[in-house]
Amino acid sequence: MGEGRGALSDHDAARERAGHLRALIRHHNYRYYVLDDPEIPDAEYDRLVAELRVLEARHPELVTPDSPTQRVGAAPVAAFSQVRHRVPMISLDNAMSDHDLAEFHRRIVAALPNRDPIVYTGEPKLDGLAVSVRYEAGVLVQAATRGDGSTGEDVTSNARTIHSVPLHLIGDDWPAVLEVRGEVYMTQRGFEHLNEAARHRGERTFANPRNAAAGSLRQLDPRVTAARPLRFCCYGWGEISTAPGDSQYRMLRRLAGWGIPISKELRRVNGLAGCRDYFEELGRRRDSLEYDIDGVVFKVDQIADQASLGATSHHPRWAIARKFPAQEELTVVESVGFQVGRTGAVTPVARLKPVQVGGVTVANATLHNMDEVKRKDVRIGDTVSIRRAGDVIPEVVGVLLERRPPDARPVELPSHCPVCGSDVIRPPGEAVARCTGGLYCPAQRKQAIRHFASRRAMDIEGLGDKLVEQLVDLGLVREPADLYRLTAEQLAGLERMGEKSAANLIAALERSKSTTFARFIYALGIRGVGETTARALAEEFAGIPDLEQAREPERFQERGVEGVGPVIAAQIAGFFAQAHNREAIGRLLGAGIQWPGPSAPTLAREDRPLAGKTFVITGILSRPREEIATWLQELGARVTSGISKKTDYLLAGEAAGSKLEKAQSLGIPTLDEKGLRTLLDRP
Repeated sequence: MGEGRGALSDHDAARERAGHLRALIRHHNYRYYVLDDPEIPDAEYDRLVAELRVLEARHPELVTPDSPTQRVGAAPVAAFSQVRHRVPMISLDNAMSDHDLAEFHRRIVAALPNRDPIVYTGEPKLDGLAVSVRYEAGVLVQAATRGDGSTGEDVTSNARTIHSVPLHLIGDDWPAVLEVRGEVYMTQRGFEHLNEAARHRGERTFANPRNAAAGSLRQLDPRVTAARPLRFCCYGWGEISTAPGDSQYRMLRRLAGWGIPISKELRRVNGLAGCRDYFEELGRRRDSLEYDIDGVVFKVDQIADQASLGATSHHPRWAIARKFPAQEELTVVESVGFQVGRTGAVTPVARLKPVQVGGVTVANATLHNMDEVKRKDVRIGDTVSIRRAGDVIPEVVGVLLERRPPDARPVELPSHCPVCGSDVIRPPGEAVARCTGGLYCPAQRKQAIRHFASRRAMDIEGLGDKLVEQLVDLGLVREPADLYRLTAEQLAGLERMGEKSAANLIAALERSKSTTFARFIYALGIRGVGETTARALAEEFAGIPDLEQAREPERFQERGVEGVGPVIAAQIAGFFAQAHNREAIGRLLGAGIQWPGPSAPTLAREDRPLAGKTFVITGILSRPREEIATWLQELGARVTSGISKKTDYLLAGEAAGSKLEKAQSLGIPTLDEKGLRTLLDRP
């Protein structure tokens, strides 16, 4: 009997904890999606959901349909079933100009002569997919698309995966039946991440956030929808058993109190002047919003007035959408040029027949890379759709193949950089083609000099980004070697540079001339060559002449340089194949840069005391980690950043943290600096 009571007590405790966790997760969803004021970090929220999952796994009988753990779980369907809307989802009439908006207001005033002024609600018109979400007894039971307004598609399983759609309403005073209408959309950041991931996988990208949202919600497999960054925003309601307010504004605020997201831009405005002011104000901020909007929706605020105004078969008479200028237009690709970015990326750019897009004349649009050109099949002479959103560079969305002329010409990647004439290479497996003239190319000048001077490269103290900008813009520095020809007088005449600062920088430049071969290789900015690879190259090659001779990628494979695979080998070989780069290196060496050469008693790598041993360094030590890592490598060790079963030793100083814990859990020997010296003293 005692065991039975104990088991029952455990079950009751689990049920109570599960209920508490569900309520807590709903509360934090409300804070995040409705109030935009989260109380806890994402990691803590994830821990609450994880705890609930574990609890429900141990007690499956406690799982409820409205549990936050049940957002994804339905099997794929063969086709969507049809849902008939109890209250039709009719469209809004559009006002394409200020005159149209004034005419709408005039009709409202004529129909409501005793209202002075007419009060409207205003909110952004989100560019997404309209849906209806039905709640019964506070629980989500159905979601459907607008469809033709009378009948839509049942997308309940997909809507459940959208975290901003509550599965259970907050509180207990909601109507027995509540059907809310709103927009499923995607933020610009979510859209960019979705397309970037698609490009990385070599898959088709979406043309715009609206298409992405619509395509994501209408997936037959809810697991696909769950992986898409969708949001929901409520703008109205359909069937409702008891109306909790007498105005549009108060009704929406009440819905928000039950956990349903509404627009944070929702406003009450007075009369035509208030509508105009709100439209202009939101238009000024349009580009700074995190989502796309194509206009502003104005609705007569009083629900009784809405009822008296009624609706046509197509749209309500009490609401209108004041539209912004279109952000997508058609035009013709007249030619394709190529731009070189600060990292050497060679990007195709469509030169267009000028067209007005969103109130701005567009004559150029990015094509991203040659993979995108091929995927979209863009050719010179094509009629294309151009999209512009905010400050984002206009892009070619797609081609109207039915308008392709017979003489349309394919786009070809140039073999030489259009800026400096160096070879353009595209390593196997990479989408981006790049100019190989890193030290010479004017397009890469500022980035090359910033990297050259950085702490882990030549470590030129006092040469910051703003100073590099000045030096390049004034024509004092065109390549890294020019830094060593600067005089204190030249520097002292620059903005925010006095005589003392100038003298300090000249001294720092002089000190930087004494470096290591590995640092110098890293400072050259060869794509793919980080510090570890630079050290491996410094160990394998006797000096710059030896390295310059390895102009064929196969040479690196033959010599077995650690960390240098086919892609990086092609980048290194391409860099040294350019006469411009070799000449720039010669000028650096001529300026006095040097490093110690190999001394006679140096042991062969395999005879060094730490040969074959892998170290990880953590914590606060007596010297900088980079310096200790270099010393260990000179003794033959391999230094990595992460602990694994292949790690031989962890060198740990004070405040070692998680790496020490992981090393102890794996049984990896841990040394302090004294222990390392003892290890080296062993015969």
